[in-house]
Amino acid sequence: MQDKSLNILLRLKRSPFVFPLAALAALALIFISETAYYQSTRAMEALDTVTAARNHIMSLSRRIVDAETGQRGYLLTARKEYLAPYRDAARDIDSDLHWLRSYYAGKPAQIALVDKLESRFNSRLSELDQTLRLFDEGKEEAWRTFVLTDIGKEKMDEIRSVLDQLLAAETRKDTAGRRDVFETLMLNRIGVATMSALSLLALGMYLRQTAALEAHRRERQEAIEAERDQLEQEVSRRTAQLTELAQQLTELAQHLQTAREDERSRLARELHDELGALLTAAKLDAARIKSRLGATSPEATERLGHLSDILNNGIALKRRIIEDLRPSSLSNLGLLAALEIQSREFAERSGVEVDCQLTPVKLRPNVELTAYRMVQEAFTNIAKYARASKVEVRLVEEDGEARIWVRDDGVGFDTRQRRASAHGLLGMRYRVEADGGRFTLESAPGQGTCVRASLPLLAEEEAAPQAA
Repeated sequence: MQDKSLNILLRLKRSPFVFPLAALAALALIFISETAYYQSTRAMEALDTVTAARNHIMSLSRRIVDAETGQRGYLLTARKEYLAPYRDAARDIDSDLHWLRSYYAGKPAQIALVDKLESRFNSRLSELDQTLRLFDEGKEEAWRTFVLTDIGKEKMDEIRSVLDQLLAAETRKDTAGRRDVFETLMLNRIGVATMSALSLLALGMYLRQTAALEAHRRERQEAIEAERDQLEQEVSRRTAQLTELAQQLTELAQHLQTAREDERSRLARELHDELGALLTAAKLDAARIKSRLGATSPEATERLGHLSDILNNGIALKRRIIEDLRPSSLSNLGLLAALEIQSREFAERSGVEVDCQLTPVKLRPNVELTAYRMVQEAFTNIAKYARASKVEVRLVEEDGEARIWVRDDGVGFDTRQRRASAHGLLGMRYRVEADGGRFTLESAPGQGTCVRASLPLLAEEEAAPQAA
């Protein structure tokens, strides 16, 4: 039996009518399917339109009830919020009537019903509005008498009657449309079944070839999967190496940053202790010499006064250098005072107006130093490149973070172009991100520059030991 089936398939495969038969069956199947599709699509579109019309008709019924409910609620409670459904209902009724008028364009019978419906709605809404006006004017007996009459019920019955007529017509359309869809689908089912049976004859001719192609495809797929697995292993290995290297570089950079700050602290201490002692001793010696000379040598006294001024300038320079190396104001007075002092000194040195508005935030000491250094670097860049006339410095607490930014009204620059002098900005970004924060730079030619940082606040469990 199996050999006989194979012989039949071989004969059909060699027959010159197999391919034309398959092509003809496919074309017939496509034709039947496309015809049924377009007919069903048109019928479904018509059903969608009918459904939309029914929805608008039922919406009108709901809206007039909503209007009456809002009116009764307002009359009972005198609360203005009950008027919102009333006003919304009046607006939606106009929208629904406009849609129905467009939908029934060219159909005199339905247009007449819509006109009648619009007249009844307007009359009913006018009655509701008249009742509300009497209520607002304090004419209680008048509005109660108006409400207790049967006029509203009669008009509502008329509205429901017209709505029922329109709804019944749309229901008949819906039923007819569904019947057309069912008949179209049934014809399509019969045609598809017939063509499918014919197509099966042609399909059998290519079973062996399909099996061979499937086996070849499996072999190719297995080879591709093996190669992909090998590549994934290589990528994982390289990724692990890069991750380890990045971690090492991060640790090294953090170590270098810490070492740099430690070296600055050491230099600041040496300058304060040794150079400060030398300058102070020299100033005291000059004062003693000046007091002993008295008025005997005016020229020497003048020279000693000049020398004392130079020593004072040297002491001031020493203090400024120490503050740049390791700001004592940050350690002694806190971040807000340190930033205010830094802003005031920058304004005095550069002549640029600085608007400094700061609010207290709780930060770890290393994060406070990062914020201070960021503002310091921003001031340095403004003095060198910005040609600004005004600078804003802000420190606030927002969304559980400390937000600090420095904005100037200078010449700005294009952030998409790499600059040889961008090392300071890169240093800012690294310090902020190393402390778990986010750094952003905003600038454009002629629109100034703004550097921003979002820094993590001091956690409560970290704040408790510090307070203790």
